[in-house]
Amino acid sequence: MSTKTGLRPFTPSKINRRQPVPSDIEIAQEAQLKLISVVAEEAGLLAEELEMHGSYMAKVRLDVLERLKDRPDGKYIDVTAITPTPLGEGKSTTMVGLSQALGAHLGKDVFTCIRQPSQGPTFGIKGGAAGGGYSQVVPMEDFNLHLTGDIHAITAANNLMAAAIDARIYHESRQPDDEKLFNALCPANKQGQRTFAPSMLRRLQRLGIQKTDPNELTKDERARFARLDIDPDTITWRRVVDTNDRFLREITIGIGPEENSPRQTGYDITVASEIMAILALTTSLPDMRERFSRIVIGTNRRGEPITAEDLGVAGAMTVLMRDAIKPTLMQTLEGTPVFVHAGPFANIAHGQSSIIADRIALKLADYVVTESGFGADIGMEKFFDIKCRYSGLTPNAVVLVCTVRALKMHGGGPKVVAGRPLAPAYIEENLELLRAGLPNLQHHIKNALRFGIPVVVAINSFATDTPAEVELLRQASMDAGAEDAIVARHWMEGGEGAVELAKAVVKAAEKPSSFRFLYPLELSIKEKIEIICKEIYGADGVDYLPEAEEKIALYTRLGFDKLPLCMAKTHLSLSHDPELKGVPKGYRIPVRDIRASVGAGFLYPLLGTMRTMPGLPTRPVFYDVDLDLETGRVVGLF
Repeated sequence: MSTKTGLRPFTPSKINRRQPVPSDIEIAQEAQLKLISVVAEEAGLLAEELEMHGSYMAKVRLDVLERLKDRPDGKYIDVTAITPTPLGEGKSTTMVGLSQALGAHLGKDVFTCIRQPSQGPTFGIKGGAAGGGYSQVVPMEDFNLHLTGDIHAITAANNLMAAAIDARIYHESRQPDDEKLFNALCPANKQGQRTFAPSMLRRLQRLGIQKTDPNELTKDERARFARLDIDPDTITWRRVVDTNDRFLREITIGIGPEENSPRQTGYDITVASEIMAILALTTSLPDMRERFSRIVIGTNRRGEPITAEDLGVAGAMTVLMRDAIKPTLMQTLEGTPVFVHAGPFANIAHGQSSIIADRIALKLADYVVTESGFGADIGMEKFFDIKCRYSGLTPNAVVLVCTVRALKMHGGGPKVVAGRPLAPAYIEENLELLRAGLPNLQHHIKNALRFGIPVVVAINSFATDTPAEVELLRQASMDAGAEDAIVARHWMEGGEGAVELAKAVVKAAEKPSSFRFLYPLELSIKEKIEIICKEIYGADGVDYLPEAEEKIALYTRLGFDKLPLCMAKTHLSLSHDPELKGVPKGYRIPVRDIRASVGAGFLYPLLGTMRTMPGLPTRPVFYDVDLDLETGRVVGLF
């Protein structure tokens, strides 16, 4: 029996299943969508809590949390996966299918919380991330493209900071007189009076100067206030763009005749920006403003941290992000409600749906199904150790998605390459190959159990899977401690194909759990790194390159060593090396560098060769994307 109250009864949307299953975009464009106002009413949202973006999307205002503050939270389900192939294993599709099964077939109040996809993979090699087949978020074209502009806002805020950094260095280098620099930063009005902008007052507080009148500052205080003296060699803040563009990974700026101060820097993909991480981890607009103020971009020449507040840009960044902080309401093909918020890439970011979206959903629904990026060694670990730590939310169950195909690859099968046909080993019964790959699945199950959370294995079904293969996989899951292992056919059947999975998840979520973090924050940076590398990845040890050693010493001296860790590593292996499949043994992990996302609230070590800006393949999927000029419909997305 539901404990939540919608403003109107939920009515599932009908899907017209066909065989063979059409393309994702065909299915999505054939869907009979509810008006988003109807989805909102069924979910229990008031009209005044919505900001409409057309007929099928709406932003949700954060004051809904105040209205619902006394309502109990629903059950909290994280969908994760084994180490995937380059094709992905259907994690988003499983999350949507599970939600449809819970809401449209079992009569549960359910909310899906999903991350907004990046334009990088959408136009690169992977395509969209709205789910697939008969388990999708719709309208899928909007979901996979601009949506309501959150990623554009992040790009704008990030690059405003980057411009502010270089502008400050430029102007300070051309003005050696501290008094003149102070007067330029705090100009007098026509009456000769000077006043501080709000951001300047915050900088004064950071400096310990308890004055609000510029005329009261001593000469020394004016000099301290005016000159940041940024050390260009310490700057870690990079520009971003949401396109896979390998030629922007490393760039030289400041080579114009006026600037004449070259500096090496580069671009990351937007979803790897600290601004995205803050959006995902913030709890309110004031909290976001405070987190922006704490962003550290480097140090001055005395080794002291320089923040966004010092640059005077944190307030303007908050203005750019004031709408992005609101989750976007959408729907699945079967009409269950969806929040889309924050971004992907748990290999180079923490890759989670937002705390805000999850909190609202947990007040509105009996079951909230969310997703952590890539395999359980990356996304799930960050979900628990970073997101749950800051949200205070406790998960009730983990759904671990796997495929026979991926486990055969981990057993030593031929290389899987996106865009190329699968080798016969993947489409013919091969129990020996599958058995050799099962340790990867069992390792991920045991990792989830380390956190004290019950695990249900979802076997994402393919037509080529045989009964013997499925039974072998199911038994291995149970032997490793899973509550159950269920074959799910949601891609071809929608929610109906995930009903048994949904029942198993409901049962697992009712079990008592003993959630615990992997490590306490009081440990040193190295101790935390080594716990993750040894216990989650299975490495023998860790080697630190000189740059990493320098950053560890710096961040410890600055007091950042008590932050949790967001490990940046390949998603294609439990190790740092994408070529090491299965459960690698006898290896050590190299830590190349460490960056600080102080505003977001974590450090992120870079393991091995790790790209924070992907590149386009020889044959990007944007070749297929176009507009049908007669109908106005997007074609070629999948």
